Amino acid sequence: MEIASSKDCSSSVASSPYSSPNIGALLKIKVITWSQETGLPVSVRVWVKDKMFNLHKFPLASKSGYLKRRLKDTHEVELPENFPGGPETFEMIALFIYGTSTLIDPFNVAALRCAAEFLEMTEDYCTGNLCERLDLYLNQVVLQSWDDTLISLQRCQILLPWSEDLLIVSRCIEALAFMACMEILDPERRRDTPVVTLDELASQSWSCEIVSQQDVWMKDLIALPFDFFKRVIGSLRRQGMKEKYVSPILVFYANKWLLSNKSLPFSGEKSSDDNDINRTSMILQGIIDLLPMGDKASKVIPVGFYFALLSRSLEYGLRNGSKAKLQSQITALLHFAQVEDFLVPESGTTAMSSSIELATMENMVSAYVAASNSHMNRPPDARNFTVAELWDAYLSNVAPDPEMDPKRFMELIERVPPSYRQNHYQLYRAINTFLKTHPDTSQDDKGLVCKYLDCQRLSQEACIEAVQNELMPLRLIVQALFVQQLNTHRAFKECSDSFRYAQCGDLSGSLSSQNLVESPYTDGPELHSSRPLSIVMRNFKFSTAEYESTSFRIQNLEQELMSLKRSLQLHNIVTTKKAEETSQKLKPCGLETRSFSKKRNHIGQATSCIGSLNFASQRRYASRLLKLFRRITLFGTRKLKKKPGNS
Repeated sequence: MEIASSKDCSSSVASSPYSSPNIGALLKIKVITWSQETGLPVSVRVWVKDKMFNLHKFPLASKSGYLKRRLKDTHEVELPENFPGGPETFEMIALFIYGTSTLIDPFNVAALRCAAEFLEMTEDYCTGNLCERLDLYLNQVVLQSWDDTLISLQRCQILLPWSEDLLIVSRCIEALAFMACMEILDPERRRDTPVVTLDELASQSWSCEIVSQQDVWMKDLIALPFDFFKRVIGSLRRQGMKEKYVSPILVFYANKWLLSNKSLPFSGEKSSDDNDINRTSMILQGIIDLLPMGDKASKVIPVGFYFALLSRSLEYGLRNGSKAKLQSQITALLHFAQVEDFLVPESGTTAMSSSIELATMENMVSAYVAASNSHMNRPPDARNFTVAELWDAYLSNVAPDPEMDPKRFMELIERVPPSYRQNHYQLYRAINTFLKTHPDTSQDDKGLVCKYLDCQRLSQEACIEAVQNELMPLRLIVQALFVQQLNTHRAFKECSDSFRYAQCGDLSGSLSSQNLVESPYTDGPELHSSRPLSIVMRNFKFSTAEYESTSFRIQNLEQELMSLKRSLQLHNIVTTKKAEETSQKLKPCGLETRSFSKKRNHIGQATSCIGSLNFASQRRYASRLLKLFRRITLFGTRKLKKKPGNS
């Protein structure tokens, strides 16, 4: 049921499907009949807005205290502009005054009750007066039906503050909350399907289309104005409805009036854009205040919904307290989120690197890391691994920003500690995306960006991709090759050891009956199901030492390659000069360079050829470096070849 506009509600009688269109004619007949029966002419004029009523003084004064006081010294009364219900409602009250049964229905009962209270038609002036009759109808008819109560509550919106002072609004709200609780409990087993909850949405990314299935009574509640809606939510909680049934109503309301493109549920004429923004901010603030926070909200409301509200809060410039409340709740539930829920600015509005959405995400991730680090004795938590993977996947969406520089991207990577990253595949994807969209990145910046990328935490497929990726720095490519060699060597060794170990177990006949075999690693027998831990630890320490040593040598080789490149550039500049100037300056320049480069590198070879201006010697030196790289990448294969001979 949709909300009625002020134009529809201003004429409560005319819009009622139960009212008669001949009320004016009936009133005229009653006035003429009363004049004929009493012999008294019409003596009073009552103005209600622009409509005039010719009535008799005695029946008006006998049932209305207000009209009795006003008609003491005059025969003409003009009711104020804010008279509840307008001339149509007064017309029905006049019929009651002349003794005709008033046509009461859920559409006009609130207006009639407010008008009767304004005219003071109470028991003090007449037994069984209109106020008492209308109260009986409200309590015994309207408040016993969901639809009638909802209609009356909607009509109360244009009757404020009279409907509020007479407790009509409060009684309707309490009745709706009670009937909603009974709908949940379903004591008569009339429901064919369970009540809608948000349990299924907790593991999905948030979308406005996933909450389309709603119960009928929920649709009625979310059609109410927000002032009435928030009071219904408060009454539901006071009457004991569980939070898993209350929260979906809040989510559906916010989804309909805040997160989707539909208009807001306000009655009245169209207002300016500023007023709409203010009203939207008011509703958004109210929804945030109504939402459950803390641990009780972790399973009843998807974290993506909090992200959607936070995005709207940033858009409408909500006060900092509300945004901080949402950020705190999201931080506590960050491991339940999906990467699609994370905040991103609208396309074309602002650069991603300087957007408020990215800054907000940084603050929440930093707050999560600080909260996790506060528990120093806590073992590694799977939630931290999940958050790190989500953050790295989010960086893939951030990386294509053309204004994102390597230093800023490095800061984003460092928001999550290296210990939180169990798998580096998402980090590799983010770095690869950054290098693709920033082709002008220097080798030094590439090395800086790839600083925290560990090839040992990449899958075999990812390592192969990294080796073939021309965008990656040389250091990372060689590390990936080395890791692949280690993995191949380790897999072959374990396979060989397992085969030898199984053969030893088959040959030991007497010991096999006791589940004991002769281990190829130890002198004595041991359990068949156990592996020698000391050998495994020694192999692990050996592989780690080899990896660190190779990484150190790769860094030294990179430095030599850079110095070789600089010397080649210097040589090209010198050769472009005139022959006579080259013959004069060649000797001191060569001496200086030669004396400077006469130092030992970490491999132990002299690098004096860098200072030479002989281009052929420089080519020979580059060939030697390439051969050295080949030896590094193939040293694992040579070790495998030596193993069978030693055994």
